[in-house]
Amino acid sequence: MTQGAVPVVVLAAALLHAVWNALVHGVRDRTAGLAQMNLVFVAFGAVFALFVPPPGTAALPYLLASAALQTGYQLLLARAYGLGDFGQMYPIARGTSPAVVALLAATVLHRPLPAGQVAAVAVISLGLAGLTLVGGRPGRAQLPAITAALGNGVLIAGYTVVDAGGVRVADSAAGYIAWMFLLQGAAVFAAVAVVRRRDLWPALCEGRAVGLGGGLMSLTAYGLVVWAQTVGDLPTIAALRETSIVIAALIGALVLRERLGGLRLAASATVLTGIALLEFAH
Repeated sequence: MTQGAVPVVVLAAALLHAVWNALVHGVRDRTAGLAQMNLVFVAFGAVFALFVPPPGTAALPYLLASAALQTGYQLLLARAYGLGDFGQMYPIARGTSPAVVALLAATVLHRPLPAGQVAAVAVISLGLAGLTLVGGRPGRAQLPAITAALGNGVLIAGYTVVDAGGVRVADSAAGYIAWMFLLQGAAVFAAVAVVRRRDLWPALCEGRAVGLGGGLMSLTAYGLVVWAQTVGDLPTIAALRETSIVIAALIGALVLRERLGGLRLAASATVLTGIALLEFAH
């Protein structure tokens, strides 16, 4: 594939990411579905690790931290999807992450944000506020779902920053990716096994196509983005990748029969615009 294929490849990755999240939302037993997906990650990571150099000991703390953050993220993801509409929860979670990463860079890493990035964070925040206010001012019943979605965004930002640091100190980027999937998959599966105990095995035998399909979609989406990043412009790729926010809103309306509404669509588009501005302001 040539560089001209990058937009199509990244949009395909965005579609796959939104679809596997919709599968997790739509299945009856979400934690079992996540366990099935992570078995795919373990298998892929184990096989991949056989053919690439190891990441080295310097990367180990990052790998362990990433696995812990990914475990929290996926369990909280299942909770968020159990509490709220997919077309609302997904954009809130995905939209929160870039804003948190930018704010962490300014406050923790002491890298002041340029005016363009400050404006972009403000646009993202406006879109997130709109998503939160879909259906009116959220009452006590809606707060757990919104809190879970926002928490997901924070955890996404956390493992994004950790993995960015881990790849830099690793002896092999490919080795880091292989062990990231291997440890993440094992950690999530172990956490689900602890929570579910004896009823996990029967649950794993049901709906295997959904769990395994979701795992393959997630791996494919990640691989497509990694390939695109080797030949394309990173800000453009990052912005295109987040079109999954609008795709998720449409999946929620057209497939899951959730009410789309002008406010939800406009708020999702506002979040996407803010992310694009944030990436191009780098």
